[in-house]
Amino acid sequence: MTSIAKPPVRHPSLQQNALGLTKRDYEGAMSTLCAGCGHDSVTAALVQAFWELDLPPHRAAKLSGIGCSSKTTAYFMKQSHGFNGVHGRMPALATGANAANRALTYIGISGDGDSLSIGLGQLCHAIRRNVNMLYVIENNGVYGLTKGQFSASADVGSKSKRGEANVQPPIDPVLLALTLGATFVARSFSGDKTQLTPILKAGLALIDIISPCVTFNDHEASTKSYRHTRDHYHEIAPVDFVPLRREISASADPGGATPVSVTMHDGSVVRFRTVSPDYNPTDRDVAYSYVRKHQQAGEVVTGLLYIDESAPDMHGVNRTVDRPLVEIPFEELCPGSAALSELMEEFR
Repeated sequence: MTSIAKPPVRHPSLQQNALGLTKRDYEGAMSTLCAGCGHDSVTAALVQAFWELDLPPHRAAKLSGIGCSSKTTAYFMKQSHGFNGVHGRMPALATGANAANRALTYIGISGDGDSLSIGLGQLCHAIRRNVNMLYVIENNGVYGLTKGQFSASADVGSKSKRGEANVQPPIDPVLLALTLGATFVARSFSGDKTQLTPILKAGLALIDIISPCVTFNDHEASTKSYRHTRDHYHEIAPVDFVPLRREISASADPGGATPVSVTMHDGSVVRFRTVSPDYNPTDRDVAYSYVRKHQQAGEVVTGLLYIDESAPDMHGVNRTVDRPLVEIPFEELCPGSAALSELMEEFR
């Protein structure tokens, strides 16, 4: 029950990381989301990833906007810094905080409604500035917090729970990120913790996570339901996880030549196929074409889609000092009018 607080009991046999912390130390409050929500599976992957990275919780900052997705920040690393902003404004908060204190690890959690509608401009400028952060979009195609209206990521022809069909073309965050020059772009499925965890560990990334809404968008006519995602899953990792049920695993052909079909608990079939060995995640044009090709075939491509390790982040572009601004004394940050006049003389 979500109304019951987690007991502060730490079993002595729990495995510890290099900091002497267990996974329990990376958890947060009990989830108040619907049972089986994909967002809770994302939370589990975040806990696993940061525990494996030996990240000190007090050296991380979690930021979010408004929506079901924005609750996620309360459910992991309860000892971290955190700020829940207004709808769509999480990227600006993360940008400002990062500018002031580059020493923290920044995790922004958003949703398709939060980032692709009212916050679209904020997302675009965070990508443009190459803010050093993990930007997670928990994408379910609906406004779950306001009873299931279509979001900007809903596919054409996808039907709501009431039967209305969406007629507006969707905004694809992966294609958008590639177009705007993002340096790390990936997509995953909330039910695939094995694939999702290492992607989250990469950092400095925009990660679109298909995370089905079990209440408003998990029915037969939805293109972001669990069943549709499983039936159209074109993935890298060979393991699928069904929330609240036993884990199902399978071994896929590493060369991607032979698909592997796995029958799920509900009778649907998952067809796994690894990406081809010659796929190049460092070529932006190839990545864009690859995503579009499989999108037109009705497939959801997951995994690391694009990476550019040579591009400078926001601090590199603005040539800021290595020392976090919050640690610099006021006298050095604001040396006075005399210092300003001396500086201006150099440009005359």
